[in-house]
Formats: sequence, C-alpha cells, structure tokens
Amino acid sequence: MTQKPSGQVIRPTDAQAIRMARTLVASARHGALAVLPNAASGFPNVSRVQLSTDFDGTPAILVSALSPHTGALIADARCSLLVGEVGKGDPLAHPRITLAARAARIERDTQAHARIRRRHLARHPKASLYADFGDFAFFRLDVVAGSLNGGFGKAYELTAEDLALAGDAAGIAEIEHGAIAHMNADHRDAIALYARVHGGRRDEGPWFIATMDSEGMDLVSGDAIVRVFYPAPLASAAELRKVLKQMADEARAVQGDPS
Repeated sequence: MTQKPSGQVIRPTDAQAIRMARTLVASARHGALAVLPNAASGFPNVSRVQLSTDFDGTPAILVSALSPHTGALIADARCSLLVGEVGKGDPLAHPRITLAARAARIERDTQAHARIRRRHLARHPKASLYADFGDFAFFRLDVVAGSLNGGFGKAYELTAEDLALAGDAAGIAEIEHGAIAHMNADHRDAIALYARVHGGRRDEGPWFIATMDSEGMDLVSGDAIVRVFYPAPLASAAELRKVLKQMADEARAVQGDPS
C-alpha cells in the first residue's frame, strides 16, 4: 500500500481505498478513454469505450480501426481511462478513478484473445455482432498508476500493484468457464443472494455470473454489474466450490432463510 505524508491533500492509500478502486474498475461497463494528440489536430482525443477486464483486473477494450483513438493508441500506447458512474445529486460526490495506462493490442488466435473475448462478451453480449469483424480488435490497458477520488476530500494515489488482482496461482482461469456455466444453470438462487447480500444490490434481477477470478466474481443483470469479493483470495481452484457455498449459506443466514 502507498503511504503519503500527513498534511497533504492525498490520503494514505489503505485497504478500503484499494477495494473501492478495484470495484470501480471491475464494475464499469464503459469509460472515457483519453489518447495523446495526433498530428492532424494537435489536440487530445477523448472517447467513450466499452469496457471489460482481463483475469488480473486489467481493463480491456474492444475498438474499431476506423475510430481515431485506435490509430492514436497504435502510434503512442500511452492513455488515460476515467470510470465511475454518477448518481443522484452532485456528480462530483460520487467515486471515480482515472487510470494511467499503456495500451497493448491482443493478437487474434491466441489464448489471451480467446480469454478476453469470452470475458468481454459475457458483459456485452450484443458486441458478438461485430467483435470478430476484421477491423475490430481488443486492447489491454496495462495500468501504470491510478488516481482515485472517493468523493469530496477522499483523494488517493494508487500504484499498478494496488490495482492488480491476485494472480492465477489458484488455477481459476482454467475452470472459470465451466464453473460459471454450472452456477448460472443450477444455482441462480445463490447468485441472487450474492448480489443482494454480498453485493448490496436490491435489484430483482435476474442475476448471472459473468466472470470469475482468484479474488471474486462479477455479476450482471441487464446493464447492471456488481463486483462481489470472496472472503479472501483463493489459494487453489479446489476452494472455489466451498467458498461459494459458504457465501450462499452466510447470505441465507442474514436473510433468515434456513434452506
């Protein structure tokens, strides 16, 4: 965690700030992408982009070669990404984070492309209509640093390490697709509990698991996404079933449901 001297506007980066930052990134469906000036205009370009995340929490985007920002990223990989939804009242009172990143194009016919494509379409199913067009490509936005504003007077600076999710020593990536298919087919009641109790959502749903990793899972219902963390990062894939059952049991206890 990054420690800052007292008396500065920037607060010490603690576990709560890191959790907030990771949640903002994981639950974002779109963001404002800023790229460096191109020779034609000399001005920076900002565009809204569709977002998902790779297994380690790195943001991923799907963009067309016809878009000005795609050419800018190829010419200079440095970029910034702003995410964070506004709500009622003053938009500046709601959390948001700006990420400084370097864009890396994901080549087709690679394991990384298959993984990112699957995870992206789980959040944006309509993107399947054009994701495989020849002029579309996925980019990872490899984070260099983050600037988190959690609301008035709550500013933090984060490192790439602060923002990265746990690696895949647990082997979750290999079982992710099968585990999600099983849960969505047979345990929709548990998923609704995860969203309501562990995710704090009151939406009726229906909720589905879109993606999983070593630290948690991302649930979707229409355009809504909620990030749900496990009690602790998984040490092995064998722990997943036990942890999911434990979380469902805890949620039922909170709701007074003994089933």
